[in-house]
Amino acid sequence: MNDFSADQAVWTSVLKEAFGPTVELEDEDGSTEVYDLSAEFEVGGQTYAVLQSPDEKDGEYNILKVVKAADGNLELVTIDDDDEWENITELYDEMTFPDIQE
Repeated sequence: MNDFSADQAVWTSVLKEAFGPTVELEDEDGSTEVYDLSAEFEVGGQTYAVLQSPDEKDGEYNILKVVKAADGNLELVTIDDDDEWENITELYDEMTFPDIQE
């Protein structure tokens, strides 16, 4: 069961306004990869970013938390809590692919 519903979420553009339509992420090995910023939304006081690799053709995406660092800059962090991850991915699916009512 999802802790949030689509009517509680708000589409935002905080990252897109700050960085443009793409973001560059560095992994723990120091490799960098560019991602398209597909969407951003806020729910429960937390902002999330939906990223997609430009090479990804089958709709795969990743959702990261947007947090403000101590220096005031925006950062993306992984969602480590399994329940939060499940709730947020289900919420994003509900927001993007709402059930078609007959």
